Amino acid sequence: MKQISILSVLTISIFLVSFTGNAQGKSIEKSVNKSTIEVFDFHTTNRCVTCKSIESNTKYTLDTYFSDEVKSGKIAFQVVNIDEDDNYELAKKFKASGTSLFLNIISDEKEKKIDLTSFAFTYGKNKDMFSKKLKSKLEKQLEKL
Repeated sequence: MKQISILSVLTISIFLVSFTGNAQGKSIEKSVNKSTIEVFDFHTTNRCVTCKSIESNTKYTLDTYFSDEVKSGKIAFQVVNIDEDDNYELAKKFKASGTSLFLNIISDEKEKKIDLTSFAFTYGKNKDMFSKKLKSKLEKQLEKL
């Protein structure tokens, strides 16, 4: 009987310590300021040539001009299929209902969304112009971080 109560106390203690540790870990995570730029390329399952070019040209620009920033986590790139259930909340957050390109600037625990969809469709098939203009937009935002 004594063993059961010791085991119960031990189990409850371990639970409380692990629960408290997780809560502390989360509060530490939130208090750390990490300035970053998230690049989101939203798309549907069925994609046209321009939609595929937007992804390809975005990836090319990041790989060519911002590889150090991507490696360090200063810039993150994510391709998101909005037709997949797991991506519903993220697409809703950006109001993405089809192919869309967004920058999400995270600085001082604030987020600023920049919709580049019109830009992306205008220059999507012109790799050089797309890359030049996206590079400029990213550099401008990096200066502000």
